[in-house]
Amino acid sequence: MRGFPMARHFVSGEELSGDELSGLLDRALELKRGRESGVGADSLEGRSVALVFERPSTRTRISFEVGVAELGATPIVLRADELQLTRGESIGDTARVLSRYLHAIAIRSGSHEAVAELAESAEVPVINALTPLHHPCQALADLLTLRERFGDLDGLRLAYVGDGNNVARSLAILGRKAGVEVAIASPPGFEIEPGLAGLDTADPVEAVADADAVYTDVWISMGDEPDAKRRREALGPYQLNAELLAAASDRAIALHCLPAHPGDEISEDVLYGERSAVWDQAENRLHAQKALLELLLA
Repeated sequence: MRGFPMARHFVSGEELSGDELSGLLDRALELKRGRESGVGADSLEGRSVALVFERPSTRTRISFEVGVAELGATPIVLRADELQLTRGESIGDTARVLSRYLHAIAIRSGSHEAVAELAESAEVPVINALTPLHHPCQALADLLTLRERFGDLDGLRLAYVGDGNNVARSLAILGRKAGVEVAIASPPGFEIEPGLAGLDTADPVEAVADADAVYTDVWISMGDEPDAKRRREALGPYQLNAELLAAASDRAIALHCLPAHPGDEISEDVLYGERSAVWDQAENRLHAQKALLELLLA
C-alpha cells in the first residue's frame, strides 16, 4: 500500500469532526433506505477489509462482514489465534504486513493499547470494533437510532445508567460532537472520567429527568466475572425498568447495546416493550458501519 495517502483511523471517535459525523449519519440513512435497491453496492469494489476478532462477537462480526460485502468489498475474517501474534510477532509488524494486503483493518480486542499500536504502525485505516476503553462503532449506531426517531440530534438528551464502561465513554465523546447532551449515572467506583459527559451523577433519576432516551449496558462484561457479586450489588439500583423510564420524557425510548440480561440491568417489560428501540440499534450497526467504511475508504 506504499504511496497511498496517510490513513485515517477510527479508534476513539475523537477522529471525526461534528460535520463529518453529521454527514456519516446522513449517508447511513441513505444506505439503510436504499439497501434493497443496492445503494452503495459498488462503492468499495475491489477493496479488502480484515476483520480481526480476539473476543466473541455477534452483532459486530455479522454487521461488519455483511456491510463490507454489501459495499462490494471482500471481508477477511481472522481470529487472533490464527495469526502469528500468538507466536510472538509484534503488533507493529502485523500492521505493516496487513497494510500490504488489505485496504482497512477492523479489530475487536481486549487491549485498547494494542489497537492504538496497530493504528500507529498501519498504513491503512484501523477501525476500533470494541476495546475495553472505547466502543465508537456502537455509538454511531446509537446516534443513528436517535436520528431516525427524533430527526435533528442537536439538543436531545440521552441518559446512560449503570456501569461507566466503554459504551458510556463513546456515547459521551460522540454525543457531544453530535450536539446531544449525555448524562451518565453510575455508582461510586464505576464512573467514567469526569468532564466527558454533560452530567455526571450517582443518581439515576436525576440523569433521566427530561431525557429523550435512557440507555443501559450489561453489569458484567467479559472479564468481569470474578467480580460479579460486588458488581450486581453496586449496580442493582441502576436497573432500566418501567419506574425509571417513567421519570424520563414521555417520548423517551429505551436503548441497550446487547447482549441483554433481562432482570439484571434491564427489566424484561422494558426490553421487549413498545418504547424499546433496542432492535433498531442492533440493525443500525450495519448501516452506520457501512457509512464509516465509505468515509475512510471511498
